[in-house]
Amino acid sequence: MDIGGEYLVPASREIVWEMLNDPEVLAQCIPGCEELEATAEDEFTAKVVLKIGPVKAKFSGVVTLSDKVHPESYRLSGEGKGGIAGFAKGGANIRLEESGSDTKLTYEVDVQVGGKIAQLGSRLIASTSKKLASKFFITFCEVAQTRVSA
Repeated sequence: MDIGGEYLVPASREIVWEMLNDPEVLAQCIPGCEELEATAEDEFTAKVVLKIGPVKAKFSGVVTLSDKVHPESYRLSGEGKGGIAGFAKGGANIRLEESGSDTKLTYEVDVQVGGKIAQLGSRLIASTSKKLASKFFITFCEVAQTRVSA
């Protein structure tokens, strides 16, 4: 399943790039993130709690940043296991373009799930995925606004 969109982030492209590479910012923006810890350059372990329909699960996994083209684009990938709930994996291709003093952030997300959560149906999973992506980028824009105002 693929979803995408764009946001106008109220910060320069360089600031947005730095934020997208900052584990503290990513942890703050990832919905349900309880922990995001660097294990290597551009690689993190993560613990995330998500509720998809009636299923609530704690996922443990790895987040990786790759295909970096400073300060234009990169890929954020993740894979997590949620015990009996199943697994989720996917990624987001993120592109940044200058738009005056702001930055246009465009994303394309691909998601795959298996196990119990896959039985919930593609419509519910797609809806939840869109909400989670939206929450991430709305929070990201709020953090950017705070950072620029400081």
